[in-house]
Amino acid sequence: MLSLLLTAAMAASAGAPAWHDGLDWHGVHVAISRDAQHNYTLAWPYGERVIAAQPLRTETASALFDGLFAMAQDDLALDSVSAIRDGAFDHGQPIPCQCFVTGLKWPYVWTRDLSYAIDLGLWRFDPARSRNGLKFKLSDVRVPSAPQGSAPKRLYPMQDTGSGGSWPISTDRVVWFLGARHLLGDKAFAGDVDKALGATLAQDRQYAFDTTFGLYRGETSFLDWREQSYPAWTADEVTFIAQSYALSTNVLHYQALQLAATLADGRHDAKTAAGYRSQAAALKSAINAHFWRADRGMYMSYIGGDGTPYDTYDLLGIALAIDSGVADGERARQALANYPTWPAGSPVIWPERSDQPIYHNRAIWPFVSAYALRAARKTEQPARIAHEIESVMRGAALYGSNMENYELLTQGQHVDEGKLSGPVVNSPRQLWSVAAYFAVVTEGVFGLGEDGRVEPKLPTSLVPMLFGQRRAITLDLRDRQITLQLPEKIAGNLLVADRTSTRGTATTVTLKAVQVPDAPLRTDAPLYAPVAPAAPLLRADGDGWKITTDGKVRLYLNGQVHGSVDGDGHLARQPGLACLSATRVDAHGLESLHSPDTCVGEVAKVAGNWPRSWTASAGGSYRVALDYANDHGPINTGITAAVKMLVIRCAGSDEQRLPIVMPHSVRTQPSTWGRFDARAGATCRFTLDDGFNMSYLGHFAHYTGGSGGSDGALNQADVHALLIAPLATGHATP
Repeated sequence: MLSLLLTAAMAASAGAPAWHDGLDWHGVHVAISRDAQHNYTLAWPYGERVIAAQPLRTETASALFDGLFAMAQDDLALDSVSAIRDGAFDHGQPIPCQCFVTGLKWPYVWTRDLSYAIDLGLWRFDPARSRNGLKFKLSDVRVPSAPQGSAPKRLYPMQDTGSGGSWPISTDRVVWFLGARHLLGDKAFAGDVDKALGATLAQDRQYAFDTTFGLYRGETSFLDWREQSYPAWTADEVTFIAQSYALSTNVLHYQALQLAATLADGRHDAKTAAGYRSQAAALKSAINAHFWRADRGMYMSYIGGDGTPYDTYDLLGIALAIDSGVADGERARQALANYPTWPAGSPVIWPERSDQPIYHNRAIWPFVSAYALRAARKTEQPARIAHEIESVMRGAALYGSNMENYELLTQGQHVDEGKLSGPVVNSPRQLWSVAAYFAVVTEGVFGLGEDGRVEPKLPTSLVPMLFGQRRAITLDLRDRQITLQLPEKIAGNLLVADRTSTRGTATTVTLKAVQVPDAPLRTDAPLYAPVAPAAPLLRADGDGWKITTDGKVRLYLNGQVHGSVDGDGHLARQPGLACLSATRVDAHGLESLHSPDTCVGEVAKVAGNWPRSWTASAGGSYRVALDYANDHGPINTGITAAVKMLVIRCAGSDEQRLPIVMPHSVRTQPSTWGRFDARAGATCRFTLDDGFNMSYLGHFAHYTGGSGGSDGALNQADVHALLIAPLATGHATP
């Protein structure tokens, strides 16, 4: 009977890898052997790694699968340290911390890396060290005068990486709560989580939330090397990023709001819980309204500050949207099914950039593959489940460690292509890649959920690899054992639980095969998007403006498609501010990223001492920004984005308060902008109050890598003219 069963499984999984004692890939052979004591030796043409027996164990037909699980544990042990260091903190001196480091080349703790790794399962295997790391990334405020709400002492997770001086250009620090939610059994830690969550959500609501779109501003989570995934011109101009909205960052805020509601329930605070749930529901609706692109059947990675759509997608954002429940039903299924794959795995962004080196661009990141695996399990897409499992396994096997990332087409750890070579940076035992393999084993194969339930969703294509001639496979953890048993017959594409029995700490699941609708992996997508054109040129011409473009382009006016021109065209005079950008569309219908905006229209410049005064010539809505320069740090890092609150008092109107962000800059440029209303003939007075930036946090007293750290908090920029422009009726500008 077993042989018949396996014959059927083999037939159903033609082309699936039978990775028992090794694998072959692009001319490279990897072999693995194990002895009776469960020590493993992994060998490939350029190296060998001996992996000692580990406390946790899988027993399958694949020595490769089992050995890589042992290797992940060994990698995690090497990442478990008593001290950390980074050249930008305490002058590179060791900092005591029973923590996880980020990887071999990254001996520090970063909010984003740690939080995603914990969420992928490290909370289960070392909760104490997970909590220690999270607590290290939590800080109080060191400047008593800093605006921080009514509470006498606030806690915030740190935005420790990002563009242009960090938060609120990058606003994904709320990922901290994604990891923290698993570790609330410790009462003291749970209290800190609750306190930090309330403070952080209130602060982000004040400085990063836009009421017009109902979305949070800020950079994509994890994809923070600007020109890799944003237009090339953002390399030295990040105000656009601060003004824009990212799918992943908004989904993280949705999850944080859901957690806040749950914690309020635990305090029996029904009113507060209802408020958070209302905010979460509104945010979910806004995400689906603004990021869903029906013609692609996917969620866009980000949109411009005026709502301009960008024909670009990222796997982490889509996977998080599915896993969180922001994307549900048919949209969830479509979004993952339509996201392209290549034989080696799934790229973290699509389409790729032909003018950028390999890093986020044209790359596979195992931790993102693990989130895609979660999404595939939730939407029950067997081909995608198998694809992500195989990709994570293959990468770890090829290089004898859980690497940070891989080139997309070859799954190489480095590909020499001149100035486009990469991945530009790569590190062995990268923490979230280690966590990805743990997730492959515990969630992807054995179906172990956060709540302890065992709900396998195992593609039948993986039966030959995992079961071989076996009837059962086993996962041995410290506190429990999980055994999966094959059914008598396999007729379907997915193995799920049929019967589950538990005796003591041992759970046995008898599987059954079911046939679920499964979209084939999308393998027909073009690799590259067109390169973005130059900004359109505008000059006054009769009753409007003459448009000059770099060849045939698609034009967008104030965030909306305006039509196509080839070389030149005409724009009729517009009421209010008119901002044009251009894209290029290729033969596949793929659209490039946008050029910079070219804006025309009346702009008042108001200088002088504060408060400054201005009189509205007509009633309506206005856009306001500041000309400024901020040379307190580089474009790609730092903690000294200048954050202010512009207070506007117009005669006959209520006071209006607008957050203004002035990122690090290389020249004088406009800040982020906001929208205010004024009556015709009303005189408005403008004052500039202090806002909040990361330099105000106590943790950054140890920052020695730039301004705003050990030399004292800094939240300043050279402020020049106040820029005021009327907005057209119906303009989407917040």
